[in-house]
Amino acid sequence: MPPAKKKRPRAYDFVKTRAAVLAQFDAVRTGVDSLTPAQLDGPTRLGAWNVRELAAHITMAASAVARGLAAADAAKAELTPQDWPMTSAQHAEDIDAYVTELAAGNDLAALYDEAGKGVEQALADHPADALVANRTGHLTLADYLPTRCVELVVHTDDLNAAVPGLDIPYDRQALATCTRVLADALATKAPGASTEVRIPPYAVVQCVEGPRHTRGTPPNVVETDPLTWIRLATGRLPWTTALDDALVSASGERADLSGLLPIMA
Repeated sequence: MPPAKKKRPRAYDFVKTRAAVLAQFDAVRTGVDSLTPAQLDGPTRLGAWNVRELAAHITMAASAVARGLAAADAAKAELTPQDWPMTSAQHAEDIDAYVTELAAGNDLAALYDEAGKGVEQALADHPADALVANRTGHLTLADYLPTRCVELVVHTDDLNAAVPGLDIPYDRQALATCTRVLADALATKAPGASTEVRIPPYAVVQCVEGPRHTRGTPPNVVETDPLTWIRLATGRLPWTTALDDALVSASGERADLSGLLPIMA
C-alpha cells in the first residue's frame, strides 16, 4: 500500500481569525472580571492550578502574539497550525512555573488590560505574513492566530467547568477554528484515509492507515460535537467516557481513537 500523501495545510482567513481572537479574549475578560475572590481561589481540572492561575495563563496566551512578533528571527516559517498541538507538552513544566509566578505577583485586571492592548496593537501593526516566534519554531501570523483560538477556546471551557454558572460564550469563528486545528492535527498524527472523523458543522477529516475509502458511506466513522471533540483532543474527556455517555458515535474496526488521544496535552 503506498504511503498516505501529506495533506496541504488548511488556510485560515486572516481577517476572520484576527476578529475571533479579539472577540474570544474579550469574552474571557468579561467573565473573569465577574469572579469573586473565593471563585478565583477555587480548583480547576488542570492539576494544581486554581482559577486565578488559569485566568492568568490566558493572558499569557494572548500576549504571546506581541512577544512572538518581537522575537521572530527566522527567514521562514517552520510550523503550521496542524503541527503545533503536538509540540506543546514538552514545555508544560516551564509554562507551569511561569504561570504560578505570574498569577501570584500581578493583579488580574491589570494583566488583562495589558494583554488586551498588546494583542490589539500587534494585530493592527503586522500583516498576515509576518513571522511569529513560538517555543518550538516560527509560524506566520496568519497561521499563529488559529493556535490562539485553540488556547482561548480550550481555556474558556476550562473556566466554565471550574466555575458553575459562569458560562463564558464561545465566539463562533474561534470555536470553528479551534475544532479544525485539532481535527487537522489528528490527521497529521495518524495519516491515512480509512477513518472519517466528523465534527459538524465545522470539520471533517480522514485519518488512520488502512483501506482507502473512495465512495459511499465510509466503513469507519467517528462523529461528535465541537466541544466534545475539543475535550477529547486535549485530554479533558476520556474516550471511553465519551462513548459510555453517548457523546461520540464510533462505527467500524478502525473507529477507536483511544490510542491517538489526546492530541494536545
